[in-house]
Amino acid sequence: MTAAPPPSTGRELSSPPTDGISNLRFSNHSDHLLVSSWDKSVRLYDASANALRGEFMHGGAVLDCCFHDDSSGFSACADHTVRRLVFNYNREDILGRHDGPVRCVEYSYATGQVITGSWDKTLKCWDPRSSSGQDRSLVGTYAQPERVYSMSLVGNRLVVATAGRHVNVYDLRNMSQPEQRRESSLKYQTRCVRCYPNGTGYALSSVEGRVAMEFFDLSEAGQSKKYAFKCHRKSEAGRDLVYPVNAIAFHPIYGTFATGGCDGYVNVWDGNNKKRLYQYTKYPTSIAALSFSRDGRLLAVASSYTYEEGEKSHEPDAIFVRSVNEVEVKPKPKLLPNTAT
Repeated sequence: MTAAPPPSTGRELSSPPTDGISNLRFSNHSDHLLVSSWDKSVRLYDASANALRGEFMHGGAVLDCCFHDDSSGFSACADHTVRRLVFNYNREDILGRHDGPVRCVEYSYATGQVITGSWDKTLKCWDPRSSSGQDRSLVGTYAQPERVYSMSLVGNRLVVATAGRHVNVYDLRNMSQPEQRRESSLKYQTRCVRCYPNGTGYALSSVEGRVAMEFFDLSEAGQSKKYAFKCHRKSEAGRDLVYPVNAIAFHPIYGTFATGGCDGYVNVWDGNNKKRLYQYTKYPTSIAALSFSRDGRLLAVASSYTYEEGEKSHEPDAIFVRSVNEVEVKPKPKLLPNTAT
């Protein structure tokens, strides 16, 4: 007898977090998946085997996580700490602290540093290779105009999005001041920022159902390419219902990208041709986070209510891993006019 095909939402991982999922990320080396949650945990899964490989508990909600290598990573916690988590030895240590909840963490393969952003309105860089003790591992502290909401890295570039719609672009080799100070093109609060894999710019989403496509090149020609588009909306009884866009994830091969919204939908977009390529079947609740695997064959989806409508009964938090079909993510060739006579 043939096995039943996985549901259209993808395969649901067993042993999910017991509270809201703040982020999930695939490893750059395997199908390992790192997941942070408001239940104070960071979990490591083998997404292909549907197996929980390890778990660390924290002193507060964990707001972000990232990999260091295939079996270790870093976490950003609401208890103001930045932690290093080594799953194969079940060992953890505190890399350092902020003066407020730590919202974002990134590891730079280019510089070997950990970068954290906090609601204390600072960015901090840490060297995880130095001997333990946060005074020794702290490389620098950089004031931000407001609370840090989202960060993204590509090569030596770091994009930091804060409250108040500020966007700072840094060169990691010279953090003394931002390379560019910008304001979001969108009128409403920023939810997510993600750099293009080719390093030419970034996509930024807002709470008001829009995504802006931005470019680092400040020349007139470079800036003429920027645009914004509406998404994650629906009309009901003549009214427009508009949903926050919580997540953006770029496909590592094709450079197309997925967005996830509080409407429970995941859409895939071809940014170059300004087209939607695909919309997946609706998920049980809000999409809190998205990540493509290193080869783009898998997409991890966090279906997790993000409290945009306050406290209410909602579907349980869940992680779905779906196999990605090329037709869903590959840009369609532009049709050229037939010039044959």
